[in-house]
This record gives sequence, C-alpha cells and structure tokens, in this order.
Amino acid sequence: QVQLVESGGGLVQAGVSLRLSCVASGGTFDDFVMGWFRQAPGKEREIVARISRSGGGIFYPDSVKGRFTISRNNAKNTVNLQMDSLKPEDTAVYYCVAGRGGSGYSPEEYPYWGQGTQVTVVS
Repeated sequence: QVQLVESGGGLVQAGVSLRLSCVASGGTFDDFVMGWFRQAPGKEREIVARISRSGGGIFYPDSVKGRFTISRNNAKNTVNLQMDSLKPEDTAVYYCVAGRGGSGYSPEEYPYWGQGTQVTVVS
C-alpha cells in the first residue's frame, strides 16, 4: 500500500510563490506516475500537474501552465509542485496522487491519494 504525505500549503497573497512537497512510502516509487490534483469548494477535482515515471513526460492544464512546475526525485521518493504567480482562483485543497503507468488526467485513474494540503490565496 502506497502512502502519500503532502506538506507546504498555507495562506498567501496573490502573486507570491508556494512549494508543495509529497513524500511517498510503501511502494517502488519509480513504478508510479505522480501528479497533483486540486479541489476548490463546490467544484470537482481537477488535475494541475502530472509527471511520468522517469520525469520525462509532464502535463499541465492551461489554467496553470507557465506558473506551476512539477518535479520528482526518484532517489528520495518525492514529488514537488512549485507554484508561482499565485492567483485567488488557485485556492483549493491540493492532493498528491500516484497511479500506475497508464494513469492520465482524471482522478479515477489514480488509486493513491494523500490527505491534502490547503492553499489559500488572498488578493
């Protein structure tokens, strides 16, 4: 069973940066596609970043492209999400996720989820 633990959320002003981290345990880290989803109040969960097992394939939706950067360190079992130029609409609970090789862009494709970390951006 894979366990994921996120850290790094908080309350920040618009325009600043925040870095989320996720540590994985209980599995072979580089067997998994890793990603970050977020869920704002009253909205569905949406993917904000996905990184392939090797780190060579990365996806961002248009809403965060150019502002968010995902990275992974397979030696340390960690995946990070650097969030720059934060906007109030980025306010959400952010979840670290892990999935098998074919995992794509929908939450149902990821069986392993962290507990979530709150990010609140105020203007």
